[in-house]
Amino acid sequence: MKRQTLLRWLAAGACAAGMLQALPAAAQNWPTRPIRIVVPFAAGGSADVYARFLAQRLPDQLGQPVVVENRPGAGAVIGTDTVAKAPADGYTLLLMSNTHTVNETLVPNKPYHLTRDFVAVAPINYADLVFVAHPSVAANNVRDLVKLGKERPGKLNYASSGTGTPYHMAGELFKAMSGVYLVHIPYKGSSGARTDVIGGQVDLMFDAVTTMVEQVKAGKVKAIATTGKQRSAVLPDVPTVHESGVANYEATIWLGVLAPKGTPPAVVSRLNEAITKITSQPDVQQGWARQGATAMVMNPTAFEKYLQDDIAKWEKLIKSANIKPE
Repeated sequence: MKRQTLLRWLAAGACAAGMLQALPAAAQNWPTRPIRIVVPFAAGGSADVYARFLAQRLPDQLGQPVVVENRPGAGAVIGTDTVAKAPADGYTLLLMSNTHTVNETLVPNKPYHLTRDFVAVAPINYADLVFVAHPSVAANNVRDLVKLGKERPGKLNYASSGTGTPYHMAGELFKAMSGVYLVHIPYKGSSGARTDVIGGQVDLMFDAVTTMVEQVKAGKVKAIATTGKQRSAVLPDVPTVHESGVANYEATIWLGVLAPKGTPPAVVSRLNEAITKITSQPDVQQGWARQGATAMVMNPTAFEKYLQDDIAKWEKLIKSANIKPE
């Protein structure tokens, strides 16, 4: 009887060892078919642009086609939930932004949670925002705008690409730190918001430097300030919000890649390596810098910590300012 028990234990151990050996082999063979990057935002925005950039470059690293699928809606919840429910095999990825870290607090009843249902793969880049106004707004800098806003409370408004997006939260952070009240007008995408600010239907907007800089240079909008720690290299004559009197203000838009929870660590590691090779290339970094974007390089563990810190940052603002989904 003891001998039979021992044999069963040995057989079970051999089976487990075989499974452990098979996992690296399967990951080593990955990928064997096309990979899908789901963008839970409308086409034309920063997330879409950089997802398509990765889709062009990743095949050189991974040897398989990479396709982009836009699935916008419900503040990025629809597309994100699609990935959360996808097989954890490395063939369906999520292109995320700090909209997702905001939604962890802002939308508590969504069908997924970042830390529960996803694994961090790699960041891509970040870009400062530019705070712009239609030329008709009687303010050319932050101090003038704050003065105007306090003289006319509730009369100034700002557009965003939707509740919980980096553009919305940049506005809410500005309101909280400057003490001026601005009416938020959410759109279903950044292109509509941008069009209406340029057209004068809306007064103000926080937008990515990468997409609004040409409108500033063309005089279609005026730059009130940029939102980084330092002045933007593409708008060096425009002061930051911080140096304009709202001390320690900083807001950016950043992008990264997540995979469904349970994706094999070896696959996550290979994805991180492939994305890092792309974002570390000098021509890529120089090209992005000319657009106002800065490459981010982290391993999966560091990126996971970055996500947790960003969730905590926006949770504090959302609760203190009592921000609600619209």
